[in-house]
Amino acid sequence: MRRAWLATAVLFAATALVAGCAGPPHLDPVSVTAADGRGAIRPLPAPTGCTVTATDSDSLTAAMSSAAPGQRICVFGTIGTTRLILRQSGTEDRRIEVVGDGHTIVRGITVEASNVTVDGINSVHGWAPGISLTGDNIILRNSTSIAPRGDDRDGLRYFGSNMQIVHNTFRDTLNLDLAHADCMQNYATGPDSPASQHVTITDNRCERIENQCLIAEGPNSSAGDGSGEGESSDLLFRNNYCDSHASQAVQLDDIQRATFERNEIAAAQPKAFSFQNQSTEGVVAEDNQLNPDIGYEVGMDDSSRPGYRGPEPGGQP
Repeated sequence: MRRAWLATAVLFAATALVAGCAGPPHLDPVSVTAADGRGAIRPLPAPTGCTVTATDSDSLTAAMSSAAPGQRICVFGTIGTTRLILRQSGTEDRRIEVVGDGHTIVRGITVEASNVTVDGINSVHGWAPGISLTGDNIILRNSTSIAPRGDDRDGLRYFGSNMQIVHNTFRDTLNLDLAHADCMQNYATGPDSPASQHVTITDNRCERIENQCLIAEGPNSSAGDGSGEGESSDLLFRNNYCDSHASQAVQLDDIQRATFERNEIAAAQPKAFSFQNQSTEGVVAEDNQLNPDIGYEVGMDDSSRPGYRGPEPGGQP
């Protein structure tokens, strides 16, 4: 389990706890798009041009194991006991697309491949992280991670370069069983979790998140377990909704060249953004909307000040 950052957190209402209980769901976890346009878009048009169709556990497993470049794999229905696991890569000009109709439900999503798109699929009660992405040129959009369980109960973990995480909803990550439940997390500790570059995270919705909206750690993070290899850099975090309840909504540790703009930090907490351990070299924070009870917008250590552009830091990270 990843080292838990010290954070003040609150337990959520019983409705959130019920959402984490066992048993395959029977209702769509996301029925409509939020009024602000953030989150998974609903309704979606029915997928067309399917080269392969999966509607149950056996056909889903078979489709993922035999996936090939250029295939458009359509997944329909409630496959609530099976995790979608894709380890076959597409190519830059012939991606593998795994698409649902917005009502599709699986028990978690794992992609360990490159040149892949996942669109319109709901991970409900999946073993955490509810969605796990490892590879290059991965697109995740119009999908959800709801009430992940086990491990650290993270909604999403991502590792790789040239990734797009756009119009997704993450909900009900709870600190049960000593978990440290974040909406989105990334770190760089070795070959299975390499340093990441050129990552776009826009128009997403994190709801009822007991810890942080985003925590990102580079290969030389102060956690002390980084690989020391490569650089985690070029992160765009724009127009996301963060209902998170730790000491900060976003924490960067050894991440270079990041931009945070037009995000809504909805819950009261000591600070909105924490930048530490040489985490700027060009970090920008601007036009973010904050809960008025947040203590200060940016916390920063001295090593992270060079190249920073944004509000005057209000205190330590």
